[in-house]
Amino acid sequence: MSIIQAIILAIVEGLTEFLPVSSTAHMKFTNPIIGVTSTPFSDMFEIVIQLAAILAVVVVYYRKFFDFSRLSFYVKLVIAVIPALVFGALLKKHIDAVLDNLYIIACIMIGGGVVLLFIDRVFTKATIDDEKQVSNLAAFKIGCFQVLSILLPGLSRSASTIIGGMSQKMTRKAAAEFSFFLAVPTMLAASAKSFWDLHKEHPDALTKDNFTILGISCVITFIVAIIVIRYFIDFLKKHGFKVWGYYRIVIGLVMLFLLWRGIL
Repeated sequence: MSIIQAIILAIVEGLTEFLPVSSTAHMKFTNPIIGVTSTPFSDMFEIVIQLAAILAVVVVYYRKFFDFSRLSFYVKLVIAVIPALVFGALLKKHIDAVLDNLYIIACIMIGGGVVLLFIDRVFTKATIDDEKQVSNLAAFKIGCFQVLSILLPGLSRSASTIIGGMSQKMTRKAAAEFSFFLAVPTMLAASAKSFWDLHKEHPDALTKDNFTILGISCVITFIVAIIVIRYFIDFLKKHGFKVWGYYRIVIGLVMLFLLWRGIL
């Protein structure tokens, strides 16, 4: 992976991590377009730069993340992340197989887009506008929705957890923010495991050049993600999910066409 390829992927990740469009799908689609082939390092790279994007949440919401007087906040995050940790460990082979199939990811993109076209009509009686009102049971249920994005790569972790929050009577704003918060322990665990697996199985991939590429990419992803976070909440409050549904369907259809024609 060259530095230019890494920078492109970093920008793509930063732009898409918090949008309900699946950053994983976008990176998987971008790889063949820019000539990146799957290697142990590139697979780890895709996960770790997601963590860089997620850390932007800690900066934007630093007052909440470092308010240690609110123990319940951390308890809810731990409860909500448990389903993803369990199913992620149990279904690793299934997940890896799906991630290698761009046809499946494209179809999931389209299916998820169709869902987003109608989701605003389904949840219309929101009563919770703050994370403090979320019960531990509701947090666990939201965590179960996150499992869907693990089982179906391309569905979007962000979309799954935001919809999970809305199913618990959270407003779009509150659901989106809780989705951001939940991403922190989720991606921290995923990145730590991915880095450890690479260190254990392919230590020769951890070269100085690769560390440099990863470091530069993480910084770029982090900066882009901060910008996206600041604008996404307001956009979601005003416009809902429909525009992202149309976007997903178009991107999914384009990718299916390119795959069918053998261009990718």
